[in-house]
Amino acid sequence: MSQDNQKSSTIRVKLKKSPIGNPKDQKATVAALGLRRMGAVAELPDNGSVRGMIFKVKHLVEVIA
Repeated sequence: MSQDNQKSSTIRVKLKKSPIGNPKDQKATVAALGLRRMGAVAELPDNGSVRGMIFKVKHLVEVIA
């Protein structure tokens, strides 16, 4: 099967709180998720590494259905 025929699931994540005042590793995680500004939304692949990053900064982000 080609990659186009398979539908890969994704997660949409929104930055709801500023990472200012948080540890450097959490700031780096927010940046790695592709979130640069408040209210920014990123669509990411639904896999274990992305879910782990979301869990690490769950107090700063919101998962959009």
